[in-house]
Order: sequence, then structure tokens, then C-alpha cells
Amino acid sequence: MVTVIPQQPDFNGSTAEEAVWNALCEQLPDETTMVHGQRLTGDDKDVEIDILVLWPGFGIAVVEVKGGRVGVEDGRWITQDTQGHRNRLKVSPLEQAMVAKHTLVGYLRTRVSAMPGPISHLAVLPYTQLPPDWDQPDAPRRQLVDSTQLNSIAAAISTQLRFDFDPARDNLDTPHEFVLKNLRRTNQAVENVSLRASEISDRADALSREQAKLISILRHQNRAEISGGAGSGKTYLALHKARALTQAGKKVALMCYSRGLGRFLQLFTTQWPEEDRPAYVGLFHDLPISWGAAHGSDDDSDYWEHNLPLQLKVLADERPRTSLFDAIVIDEGQDFSLLWWEAVQSCLRNQVEGILYVFTDERQRIFGREGASPITMNPIQLDENLRNSEQIVAGFADLAFEPPISRNGPGEEIEWSEVDIDDALAEADSQVESLMDAGWNPGDIALLTTGSRHPVQREIVETEGTSAYWDQFFATEDVFYGHVLGFKGLERPVVVLCINGFRDPDRALDMLYVGMSRATTKLVIVGEMGVFDQVYGA
Repeated sequence: MVTVIPQQPDFNGSTAEEAVWNALCEQLPDETTMVHGQRLTGDDKDVEIDILVLWPGFGIAVVEVKGGRVGVEDGRWITQDTQGHRNRLKVSPLEQAMVAKHTLVGYLRTRVSAMPGPISHLAVLPYTQLPPDWDQPDAPRRQLVDSTQLNSIAAAISTQLRFDFDPARDNLDTPHEFVLKNLRRTNQAVENVSLRASEISDRADALSREQAKLISILRHQNRAEISGGAGSGKTYLALHKARALTQAGKKVALMCYSRGLGRFLQLFTTQWPEEDRPAYVGLFHDLPISWGAAHGSDDDSDYWEHNLPLQLKVLADERPRTSLFDAIVIDEGQDFSLLWWEAVQSCLRNQVEGILYVFTDERQRIFGREGASPITMNPIQLDENLRNSEQIVAGFADLAFEPPISRNGPGEEIEWSEVDIDDALAEADSQVESLMDAGWNPGDIALLTTGSRHPVQREIVETEGTSAYWDQFFATEDVFYGHVLGFKGLERPVVVLCINGFRDPDRALDMLYVGMSRATTKLVIVGEMGVFDQVYGA
């Protein structure tokens, strides 16, 4: 039998999708896998693939299903239902499939060493009979399957895959199991962030009314810096502001520096209606690359710190002003250097009066960069912690510049495990095992290091890539192994903070503050506790 994911798809009332799905189940060979409703979030768009066919020995097919009677009138694609109601389509079904295919290709390129055979796109129109003289330039007949071909959909797919096969590019021997693993992880990540969006919205209603009101009060202020400690709701407010500006008709960029936070912003904003989404969401460094800047090596610090920001400024200055942004919202703005701020301003249509909102926490300036946002008014301070339990807030309160006011109620007491630095990783692993034995789900736990990375983190990044690594975090399918430097702006209910040294001793206090504040409910600290005496002494 064909492997189907999920076992019982929810077609949400679409008899067209169900009919095509059942036909493919009957026609495809047993070694094939079909996925219904596969979701993917790219750098600038999110897509949902109606039916994804993974066919060993042939390749992968992206299938868009369109019900009703589909046709073209005066160059416009339309659908007509059984009552005769006609609707104009924004794009053709085949273009929808093509966009989904390109998003899938971009996704896989960061995760597999060789493309797993050709990746083709088709549109199936189960209730439409196309005319014999079909000759639509944007929709070749070979990529369309109409009602007369329902009994041979699999044959149409195999024909298109053979047509698209390129022996210089495609490897038919690449196993599809690894592709499926990553796709299922991404689906889970999207679903979990959707739930997270609901949770943040609910919690905001209960705890963040004043903060949300602040954004409304500042609506006529073109530039503002909003500063607050860990857990004060800065990221929620940054999202809220970016959405409000987009709803007001502005072309908005929402950006940050950290990969994990950037991925969260992308996944989160895909839960909004398309008209509410900013024009750009993601990393500061990905913007110039999306505009044509040259790629650089991950270990070339000069490229990331200087060369790429300079390229962004040049690219922005060369672009038509109408293609730039009316407003830019930046989360974790303390990560930006002076050179980066110059590049950010260049991306505004109006560099003097363009809207710029920056959310910062000076205690989380853990990368050693110096730079202040081009905002002259004093920062607006958020004093309340809305995220962490009372015990965790009390634990890191003395490390904060401004003692936070805890608002989120009690949790579990902080646990401390004193071990030598050489034994810290092994003890942290043991603490993770104890937490799971005590009933915590693996997906609730993050193990964060302050010095060298955990071997599991290195293995995942090296074998599966950075994108898959972060999707694993948002999928919450297992214990997450990370480093404090990459975890800013993120959280998990349970954090095991492994103090196994510091790359930069001068940033030790900031790193302890960040690491301790990532836990919402349970915090376990492992390592030489004398480091706290040294930090406080300094």
C-alpha cells in the first residue's frame, strides 16, 4: 500500500482533493509516499501543498488541486461552481503549484546534499474537461490533469517527472526518508507556532494590556526605542507594531540578528492574514542576500560584521526609493553595530523621517558590538516580567539593570548542581534524564551551554543544516541542545543551563542573565557556582 501522511487527511470539505487523493492511492506503487497539506515557510512566503508525492526512482511531485469548472476568459483564470457562480483566481492553479515547488526546492537545498530526483509541479482539475485545442502559454497541457485523466493521474505524474529529470542535477538514489523527516518536522513547527501565537494572544490579554496600549499611544511617534528586561514582552510588541503598521498601509520590514528568533518571527507572522504580513520578515543579513548580495562563508566574521552590511547600504542606495520600506521594526536591537544601523537607515524610503521602532535589552548585549539606534528620544522602559515564574525572576533579578516586577505567578524552585567545569556537560545530560524521568516531555526541555557547544547540537547542524536545526526546536519533538548566544528571544518551559566556560569572560554576566531567563517554569543550573561570586564581585 502507498504510505500516506496523515493516515486520515482532513480535506476540509474539498471533494476535489479527496477524489484526487483516493485516485492516487489506487494508482501509485506501494513504495510511494503521499503527504496531504504539507506546509512550508520560506524567507518571503508560506505555502501549503495540496498533495506531495514522493516516488522513489522518479522524484517528487507538487500537486495543486482545483475544484469546480476551471477555465480562462480574456486571459484571466476563473472557476465556476455547480450553481454557476464565477470567481476570478489571483493566479492560475499551475502557478500556485510552481510557487510551492520553488519554496520546496529552496527548503531542501539547505537540508540535503543532493536533490532527490527531479521536483515537478502539476495541477489537477478533477471537475474540468479542457478543450482539445488548449494552448495557454502559462499552463502547458502536459502539466494539467483534467477529468478525463482521473484514471491515469499517476501516469501523468511519472511522465512529467521524466520530462524534468536532469542527470547532472538529480540523484534518483537519494533516499526520501530524510526528506520526509524534515518535512514532518517543519509541519510540526508551523503547527506549534500557531498554538504559540494563540497562547501569546491569550496571555497578552491577561498580562500585556498596558504594553499593547503603549504601542497605540505611540502610533503618531515615527521613531521610538522600547527597552525592557527578559520576559517583558518586547518580541510580542515588535510583532504587534509591525502588524499595525502593515494594516495602516505601510511597507514594513521586521528583522533581528539571531537565527532562531528570525525563524520564530517568520513562522509567527504566517499565522496572520496575508494582508497583515510585513513585506520582509527575517534576519538583517538575509535582506541584502535577497537583494542580490554575494554569499559568504559562515566562519568569515569580517563578511558578516562589515562586508555584508556595507553591501546592504550600497544595494539600498541603488534601488528605486519606491522599492524600499516605509517602516522598519527591529527586535533585539542591542545586537546591531553602528555600521548596521547606517545600513538600516538606507533601507527606509525617507531616511530622516521614516518610521523606525527598536526593541532592546542592554543586559542582553552578549556579542560585544557597540552601536546605538538613530533615535534621539529617551528609551521607553518596560518594567514587568510577563514570561518567567516568580522563582526564576528572583534568580536573575540581581543580574538585570532594572529589577523586574514579576507578574506570571509561581513555578518550581531553581535547582543548583555544583560540578567541575570538565564534568558539566555530563551532569547536564544526567539532569535532562532526571527531568524526563520526573514526567517532563522531551520537547519541553532545552539544554543550553555557555562555552563549547553540546555534541548533539554540533551533530545536527553539521549533518542536517542550520534551518533543520531550528525547525527541530520549534517542532518541540525532542530535547533541544543549544548555546546561550543563539537562544536570545526564545524560551522553553524547562532549561538546563550548563556553565561550561565562557568564550568572552567580559560577557559572562550577560550570558548568565540570558541563559537563566530562557526558562519559563523550571530552571536547573549546572557547573562551578563560584562563577556567580566572580561575576557579582566584578
